[in-house]
Amino acid sequence: MIYEGKAITVKEIEGGIAQLNFDLQGESVNKFNRLTIEELRAATDKLKAQTNLKGLVVTSGKDSFIVGADITEFTDLFAGPEEDLINNNLTANAVFNDIEDLPFPTVTCINGMALGGGFEMGLATDYRVMDSKAKVGLPEVKLGIFPGFGGTVRLSRLIGVDYAIEWICMGSENRADVALKTGAVDSVVEADRLMDAALAIIEQCNDGKLDYQARREEKKGKIQLNNMESMMAFETSKGFVAGQAGKNYPAPVEAIKVMQKHASLTRDKAIEVEAKGFAKMAKTNVAACLVGLFLNDQTLKAKAKQWEKEAADVKQAAVLGAGIMGGGIAYQSAYKGTPILMKDINEDGIALGLKEAKKLLSKRVAKGKMKPEQMADALNNIRPTLSYGDFGNVDIVVEAVVENVKVKDSVLREVEDQVSEDTIVTSNTSTISIDTLATNLKRPENFCGMHFFNPVPMMPLVEVIRGEKTSDRAIATTVAYAKAMGKTPIVVNNCPGFLVNRVLFPYFGGFAGLVRDGADFQRVDKVMENFGWPMGPAYLLDVVGMDTGKHANEVMADGFPDRMKTDWKSGIDVMYENNRYGQKNGKGFYAYEEDKRGKQKKVVDEETYKLLEPIVKEQKELTDEDIIARMMIPLCMETVRCLEDGIVEEPADADMGLIYGIGFPPFRGGALRYIDDMGVDTFVELADKYADLGPLYHPTEKLREMAKNGEKFFG
Repeated sequence: MIYEGKAITVKEIEGGIAQLNFDLQGESVNKFNRLTIEELRAATDKLKAQTNLKGLVVTSGKDSFIVGADITEFTDLFAGPEEDLINNNLTANAVFNDIEDLPFPTVTCINGMALGGGFEMGLATDYRVMDSKAKVGLPEVKLGIFPGFGGTVRLSRLIGVDYAIEWICMGSENRADVALKTGAVDSVVEADRLMDAALAIIEQCNDGKLDYQARREEKKGKIQLNNMESMMAFETSKGFVAGQAGKNYPAPVEAIKVMQKHASLTRDKAIEVEAKGFAKMAKTNVAACLVGLFLNDQTLKAKAKQWEKEAADVKQAAVLGAGIMGGGIAYQSAYKGTPILMKDINEDGIALGLKEAKKLLSKRVAKGKMKPEQMADALNNIRPTLSYGDFGNVDIVVEAVVENVKVKDSVLREVEDQVSEDTIVTSNTSTISIDTLATNLKRPENFCGMHFFNPVPMMPLVEVIRGEKTSDRAIATTVAYAKAMGKTPIVVNNCPGFLVNRVLFPYFGGFAGLVRDGADFQRVDKVMENFGWPMGPAYLLDVVGMDTGKHANEVMADGFPDRMKTDWKSGIDVMYENNRYGQKNGKGFYAYEEDKRGKQKKVVDEETYKLLEPIVKEQKELTDEDIIARMMIPLCMETVRCLEDGIVEEPADADMGLIYGIGFPPFRGGALRYIDDMGVDTFVELADKYADLGPLYHPTEKLREMAKNGEKFFG
C-alpha cells in the first residue's frame, strides 16, 4: 500500500502501475470535501516520491466516480474574504497540477457520474476512459459560479473553445457518446472493462505508441487560436450566452470572460485567472441564493426519504376525473412506472384524458427522449374505466374532479366505499379545506390533500396536505407516490389555500391595489418580469384563468377576512364579469392569438383599458420600486405567517414551495431568503412605509421582534 486514508487509497496493482481509488468512508458518494482534498495532497506526494512506477489509474469504489464538491461546505467558504477563496482554489489546484505533472502516464476510469470537481479530476490526468452509461459535466453555473479546479483552463484546451463554452455555460450532463465525439474522453467501454482499457492506454504510452507528454503539453499550453479567431469565438459567445442566461445570472458570461482572459496564458497563470474569477462569482448574492436553494432541496429530499420508510407500497394508483389535469396525472404516473386507472363518468372525459396523456408521450418520442415501444408501455399503464370495478386493488386514489366542495364530497364518499380499508384517498384540491372534505368520510385517517400544479408534467411541486385526522401512514404513502412520479413533495398543514395559493393571492392582492391606484397592468408585468418572475401578475392571472382566480380569491377572503377581503371592485372582478377568463377563452387582461407554431401569444387589447377605467380610484405617482414593494411585501408577509402558523415546518419548505410552485425567482432564493438578504429590520421598515394600504402590509409581532434582535430565517 502506497497510501491509505479515509477517502483515498493508493496501491501498486501490476507491472509497476499504481491505482488511486476514491472511496469516501461513511458516504454513499464520493465528493470533494476538505478531507478528500487533504488526502489527495498526501497521496500525490507519495506518488511523486515513488521511483519505480510506470503509470497511474484513477478509479472509484462507488457507483459513481465523483459527484463534485461538497456543497455543504460552500456557505462558510463563500462567506469568507475573497482572498481566502482565491487561496483555497489555488491550494486545491496545486494538487491537480502535481497529478498532471507526474513523471508517468495517467488515466482516469469514469463510472456513473463525474461532475464538477469530479470531472476536473479526470481532466487533470492525461487520458480518460468512460463507462458507456456514465455522464460527465461541469454544472457549477447552476450554483451561480463556474469551475474552479482548472475546469475552464483544461477543457477549453482539450475540446476547443466552442464546445468548452457550451459545456460550461449550459452546465449540462453529457452522455458518453457526446464526450467521445468532442474529445473530452478517449475511450468508451462497458463498465466491467474500464480497468482493462486504462491499462491498455498506459501500456501504449510506455511502448511509445501514444505520446502522453504531447497531450499533456497541449492542456498546459495556450489556446491554439490567433487573435482574430479568439476574439470571434469569445465575443460571439458572450452575446449569445448573455441572451440565454439573462442579466440575473452572471456566471455563464463571466466564465467566458475568464476563458478569454486566460486563452493566451500557460496553465499556472491561467489557473490564477480562473481562481480570481471564481472568487468574484462566489461572493455574489446570486451564488449565495442558489447554493442556499441546493441545500434547501437536499433538506426536502432528506425529509421525503424519512417519510418513505413509513410508506405503504403503491403498485396500483387511480385518478378520478379524466380532464386535462387527470390526464396529466395519469401520464406522469404511467410514464414513471406506476400503473393507473383513469375513471370518469362519461366517454368524452376518458377520451380527453387519454388524448392529453398521448400528446405528452408523443412529445417525448418526437424529441428523442423516449422510444415508441416505451410510449406503448406507458400508455398500457393507463387503464381507462367508467366504473369502480377494479378499485378493490388500488393502493392510492387521486381525486381530480371539478373544484366544487359538494361535487368533491360526493365523489370522495363514493370512492371510499369502493376501495379497501387500507387504500389512501387524496384530493387534488387547490384551495378547499382538507378537514371540510374529510367531514363525511368513514376513514379520515386515510385521507389527505395531494395538490398538483398545472401543467402537471412541467411543475415539479406537489403539496401533500395534512388534515386534522390524517395519519402518518397516509402522508408517508402520498409523499412516496409523489416521489415515484418524479415530483418534489412538500408536506404542509391544512388551511385555506395551503402554502402556495395562500401566499400567491396576497401577491395578486398587491396587483389589484396597483391597478386601482392607476398603474398600467402592462408596466406592472414588465417590472415584475425584470425583477425575475417568469411572467408578470396580469399574464399569470390569464394563464391561471380568471374564473379559477376569482373562486380561489373568494376562498382566501373567507379564510382570512381581516386582510384578504376587500370592499372594492378589482381588475380581476372586472375581467371575470366580462367573461374574459384569460388564455382559456382567448381574452383576459391580454388578448390571445395563435402564432405560426400554433402556440398562444399575448397581444395588447385596448378594450381592457376601457373596462378598467371605472375602477381606477386615483392616478398615483408610482416608481418601479413602489411597484416591486407593493407586489412583494404581501407575498413575503404571508410566507412569514405560514411559517409562524405552522403551515410549513421550516423556512426551507416555504421557499422551495414558492420556487417550485409559482416560479419565484430562483436567484433570489425564495421569499424568506429575500427578507434575509434585505435585512429583517429593513424589510419591516419598508412594510411600515406602505402600512396605509392595509393589513396585508402589516408585519407580525414576531417579525418585529426578529428585526429588533437582528435575527434571520436562515442562519
